[in-house]
Amino acid sequence: MNPDLHAGGARVWRGTMPVEFLYTAGAAGERFFDTLRRRDVFAVTRCEACNLTYLPPRLYCERCFDDLSATWHEVPPVGRVHTFTVVRIDGTGRPLQIPEIVAYVRIDGTDGGMVGRLLQVAPDDVSIDMPVRAVLAPRRKRRGIIADLLGFARRR
Repeated sequence: MNPDLHAGGARVWRGTMPVEFLYTAGAAGERFFDTLRRRDVFAVTRCEACNLTYLPPRLYCERCFDDLSATWHEVPPVGRVHTFTVVRIDGTGRPLQIPEIVAYVRIDGTDGGMVGRLLQVAPDDVSIDMPVRAVLAPRRKRRGIIADLLGFARRR
């Protein structure tokens, strides 16, 4: 038996392995982030056959596989808290001085949502179905990436 193909024949690689890559969000993701950067709205796709509005947008319907590349729409960046968690400990195990709230927000007019921090909301004040709006980085600082979405704030 070839020792290179057997678990006991594993070897160690010392040094560096140069790796070059370019990560993209894909065609639908790129359009979503560019629209958010330029227009302050969420770009979505809609499958009329299945009555689904996709956020994040898709180029093909996941149910019927229809081509959605010509079904783009825009929705305001508002929604409601679907679920949330209060984070009290940082990534190193140390207590946070100010707890953070991370929520999954169902975006109005869509069948999807986004995860983000709730801003200027105390843990005792958050609730399921609370109306929120997206808080975006200032337009001049946006780069067309997920970090352009700073989080969500209570909508009055």
